[in-house]
Amino acid sequence: MKILVTGGAGFIGSNFIYYMLKKHPAYKIVCLDKLTYAGNLENLKEAFENPNFSFEKGDIADAEKMDGLFGRERFDAVVNFAAESHVDRSISDPQVFLKTNILGTGVLMDACRKYSCRFHQVSTDEVYGDLPLDRKDLFFTENTPLKASSPYSASKASADLLVLAYHRTFGLEATISRCSNNYGPFQFPEKFIPLIISRAYEGKSVPVYGKGENVRDWLHVDDHCSAVDLILHKGKAGEVYNVGGHNERTNLEVVRTVLREMGKPEELISFVSDRPGHDLRYAINPSKIQNELGWNAVYDFDSGIKTTIEWYLNNMDWLKNITDGEYKNYYEKMYGGRG
Repeated sequence: MKILVTGGAGFIGSNFIYYMLKKHPAYKIVCLDKLTYAGNLENLKEAFENPNFSFEKGDIADAEKMDGLFGRERFDAVVNFAAESHVDRSISDPQVFLKTNILGTGVLMDACRKYSCRFHQVSTDEVYGDLPLDRKDLFFTENTPLKASSPYSASKASADLLVLAYHRTFGLEATISRCSNNYGPFQFPEKFIPLIISRAYEGKSVPVYGKGENVRDWLHVDDHCSAVDLILHKGKAGEVYNVGGHNERTNLEVVRTVLREMGKPEELISFVSDRPGHDLRYAINPSKIQNELGWNAVYDFDSGIKTTIEWYLNNMDWLKNITDGEYKNYYEKMYGGRG
């Protein structure tokens, strides 16, 4: 197979590329990324050494660029990780989320229709809204109504509806996965867990929204990658698959776990004003993908967070390159501005 991975220079996309190159060594993988602030080509440094990997700089919302790329490469499948994904940024600047997450998804699917290409949309459990903190028996299923809380989650919910409409109207071979919060290597340091690690490493205060009572279901990125791979090969067109790890933790529990593993004092915790519209609890029921496709998570949170902390502590130069902006020069060094 030849697979286009959009947003492949980001956190989950880069991990997926490494997963696929290892799991399917005969596959050809093309990474497409606009290289916005969260796209880091340094994430793919080792992938460039593989002859079955190539990189293309571009915007998924650029219809002319996508038509040329699809016409030239003739992909068998597209896995769409490309998205603006930070909730706080969506609150301060919603329009860029609408363009990339909705219009960009539509452009990709139009190209897939034209060139007979399989399409997989990587979505999020945030499209379901949230669950009450006092109802631990409630979980998101694929039939849970969509009830987005932020411009980010609303844009992802819109894209999901568009994918299902393309499948029904045009017969596009498409699937959707909705995952819980991911963690692991290469995650941009504005996100919760790498932010805790980097600030604790420097002995700085670790900000926690409100009282830290909000609950998230944490999924190691490798488990997410294995689920997407399985859906890509065995998933049924027109179906949605929830992917979660049954690793629910309050934000405060996560912070305390990371600080404990790093040998840092809890005095570093600093409670700050809560985020507007902050979802209370996410919890996914992954029974469908488990029963129909045979997927199961490998990592529990306690083991996964240890390996994740170790990775960041062993890759502080990678973190520093992002903090000081040096990572933005990686494309220029490799391509001399071409592309």
